[in-house]
Amino acid sequence: MPYRGYGSKSQIVVSGHVLENRPDFLADAGDKKRKNFRNMIARYMSTSIPETEVGIHFQDQNHYVTTDELGFFHATINLTQPVNSGWHELTFTIDDCKVNGEALIVDQKTDFGVISDIDDTVLISHATQLLRKLRLILTKNAKTRLPFPGVKDFYCALAGDESVNPIFYVSSSEWNLYDFLVDFFETRELPKGPFLLQRFKSGLKELIKSGGGTHIHKQEKIEALMKSYPDLSFVLIGDSGQRDPEIYASIVNKYPGRVKAIYIRSIKNKQIDNEVEGIVEEAGVPIRMVEHTDEAYRHATTIGLITEK
Repeated sequence: MPYRGYGSKSQIVVSGHVLENRPDFLADAGDKKRKNFRNMIARYMSTSIPETEVGIHFQDQNHYVTTDELGFFHATINLTQPVNSGWHELTFTIDDCKVNGEALIVDQKTDFGVISDIDDTVLISHATQLLRKLRLILTKNAKTRLPFPGVKDFYCALAGDESVNPIFYVSSSEWNLYDFLVDFFETRELPKGPFLLQRFKSGLKELIKSGGGTHIHKQEKIEALMKSYPDLSFVLIGDSGQRDPEIYASIVNKYPGRVKAIYIRSIKNKQIDNEVEGIVEEAGVPIRMVEHTDEAYRHATTIGLITEK
């Protein structure tokens, strides 16, 4: 199960899982709640296969990596010749089994990149309200879950014509939900981009705690992107419910001059939002706490991130 990779003209970063008992989760808007429930449970009941050699083949290069104890593999491959920007196909093999994947090569001469959270930033999730979150996770599917109003227009405008500005989705959702997210983003016609998610989890207890944890992995993955593209500036988008403001403020301090703007969706918790305002005042970059996506769209237009047609 390869995930979308990313890279520059000199290297690519790819990852994936080797799993068994992993069915295809084909969702339809008319699916019954019980089917959605079964599918979501099954996503957390797959068995990972450790210590398996995976072949990664790109153009004329062959690279081999071994899965860890969770069946996860990760590789950074130095390219022997420059590669044009855009999406490129890779092949992943285990013995005689062959699966195609893809990676996004980014030209750092583009205007900027976008790093966005997903839950309660793009996807309505109620991540800070356990019962409401579980009801959505267990009874809805990729065809029936909803984005926030205006998200498609905002993200497509940030991506620009022909999606020249890359968008990376960094989330505390687990890799278990990768296929769901791909389906959701395609269904809602949101810009295509690599997903950088939290470690694969197994068991019903882990499903209940989905999206939780310290969220430190977000900072690690954002820093990896900043290092992969040292000449590229970024717009950061998140919400006030899962430490995004603190993480983004840390990124601003660690990589001065690299962040063009920050947009934080308010989860309408007065105490949390007041704390966030204190954090963002020190960020030193254009930043907006917004309740609705169109507020972010208007601000991005005023500072030149979006050009009105």
